[in-house]
Amino acid sequence: MNLKDHIRSIKDYPKKGILFRDITTLIKNEKAFASCIDQIVERSKKFKFDKIAAIESRGFVFASAVSYLLKKPFILLRKKNKLPAETHSVEFELEYGKAIMEIHKDSIENNDSVLLVDDLIATGGTAEAAAKLIEVSKGKVAGFIFVINLFDLGGSDNLIKKGHKVENLIEFPGH
Repeated sequence: MNLKDHIRSIKDYPKKGILFRDITTLIKNEKAFASCIDQIVERSKKFKFDKIAAIESRGFVFASAVSYLLKKPFILLRKKNKLPAETHSVEFELEYGKAIMEIHKDSIENNDSVLLVDDLIATGGTAEAAAKLIEVSKGKVAGFIFVINLFDLGGSDNLIKKGHKVENLIEFPGH
């Protein structure tokens, strides 16, 4: 199934000049969503990993289904003050400001290998912060799987240049 056919593009959202790639049209179609999850599971065979992590919030949609199918523990990476127990945190740059991402300190044990799953990669700032958070937690990043890569914004290329393995299911220009 061609997943691209199930992604809606919205001009000037969330601000003028942005072409937003909306995954809600993919996840509301049970066949497209099932195909997407199956493709992530298939791509995950290229990695050796102990746990799956996802970035809030759309990454949770995909990673939780993959975690269930692969019977691997699922770790939440969330915005500051959204996790109730003791956390590690990393500050990172967004297109229009800074943000903080956190993980529970007990989510990762020494040398756990973690596969990061997210819906989309643009510039890669959030993905790089997720990798730092895994490393601060004494884990190793097995790699990344993204449903959508906005290829001309360079995020996947930046991760690869930093030595990470990256898989993308579909690609679009970012503009």
